[in-house]
Amino acid sequence: MSHDIPAGWAVIDGALERSYRFASFAEALAFVNAVGAAAEQASHHPDIAFGWGRATVRWTTHDAGGITAQDSALARRTDELA
Repeated sequence: MSHDIPAGWAVIDGALERSYRFASFAEALAFVNAVGAAAEQASHHPDIAFGWGRATVRWTTHDAGGITAQDSALARRTDELA
């Protein structure tokens, strides 16, 4: 499975996780909203924590018990949105 882990992402507690930095709260919020829109389109939703100038995104598939190809694809999409 390690070949499916996008560069820059870590596997933490059965999920793909990555943190991002932004110049402002507004930029972090815009990123979170963009990731949310992509998640809605895919009907697959991450856990997101964010605050001033930062956001952490976690992708996993609870029903599958861990990381799937869809999680890896959405992690790559998340990078594109950043």
